[in-house]
Amino acid sequence: MNSPTVTKLRDSEAATLLSSARTEKLFEPVQIGGLSLKNRIVMPPMTRTMAPGGVPGAANAAYYRRRAKGGVGLVITEGTWVPHEAGANEEDVPRMYGTDALQGWADVVREVHAENVPIFSQLWHVGQMKQPVIEGLYAPKSTDHVPPRRVGPSGLFGGIGSTTTRDGAPATLADLDSIVEAFRTAAVNAQQVGFDGVEIHAAHGYLFDQFFWPGTNHRDDRYGGSLENRMRLAVETVAEMRRATGPTFPISLRISQWKIQDFAAKNFNTPAELEAFVGPLVEAGVDVFHCSQRRFWEGEFGSDRNLAAWTRKLSGKPAISVGSVAMTGEHIDTLMGQSSNVAGIDHLLEMMERGDFDLIAVGRGLLVDPDWPRKIRAGRLDQLLPWNPDVLKSLS
Repeated sequence: MNSPTVTKLRDSEAATLLSSARTEKLFEPVQIGGLSLKNRIVMPPMTRTMAPGGVPGAANAAYYRRRAKGGVGLVITEGTWVPHEAGANEEDVPRMYGTDALQGWADVVREVHAENVPIFSQLWHVGQMKQPVIEGLYAPKSTDHVPPRRVGPSGLFGGIGSTTTRDGAPATLADLDSIVEAFRTAAVNAQQVGFDGVEIHAAHGYLFDQFFWPGTNHRDDRYGGSLENRMRLAVETVAEMRRATGPTFPISLRISQWKIQDFAAKNFNTPAELEAFVGPLVEAGVDVFHCSQRRFWEGEFGSDRNLAAWTRKLSGKPAISVGSVAMTGEHIDTLMGQSSNVAGIDHLLEMMERGDFDLIAVGRGLLVDPDWPRKIRAGRLDQLLPWNPDVLKSLS
């Protein structure tokens, strides 16, 4: 006869096994183009501003390797500057050009590959976006700092918590040609140092998103007006990157509806508009869409499908979803220092089981707890660490 203690232990073990069985979908392999991932959990881009002079060092390499060792299926780096005079707004964000920075990235790639995990570089141009100022995270520049020239579709910008205002003249056609070239060069650089793919940051109100959104794109030439025109720069950039890197090098595109300066903004008001957007980008060479939401569970177009689900359905390509996974608080609030507790993942599992999207990106959960995937796989949800803003102070 079993003792009450043994029975209780077995009940606890059964509960753990049941929880673990429910998470199996997260740990199925998945393909992005010809690249095989061992599971569906992604480390998304998270700006850290801890690469002095734009050069990633040993601390950056160890930071990425810890998340790879913790069990993710794919690492996507923080945004990296492309080689364009107006691309950057923060000197300690890493760059994807220059011998010193590329050697640093080669070291990062080697460390992540040692854990048998692929890694993408996110390529970034801020456009008209000025440097954000968040107490304790991004500090204002000194009063004698001269910011670089800003380039965007119509000379309009917005920052965190700000309204859209005018700051300069619209980008010239020569500017746009140089931007396409900058992304081509950065993609080739990433490929040459060993990255398994690249991602274009086209979300959150940065350069490409400034072209997508009518709120910041007031142009009357072939880069403004209709949706087809507003997405033209992105299509041309993807096509040139595809030409330069070959047919099998994965290209991801990160998109969003919301902007840093306008959470309620919408690029797409109907499924038809989204379909018209993704089609030409797929034809140009996009292999996967990374769909950012503030809350991944919120539906688009009056449905229970989120942005990633609609994008997957309309593009026929894999989709990554992201947004407050297993967190009770929103990311902007927590970056400002507010606390956040661990939330359940039942809704996430339901959405993945019905095939809404292919991969899920976990941001703050992985920042505070590099072993997040291992704990989830073991059914140890009760051991996930709550958000702690102190993790933003170092590359732990």
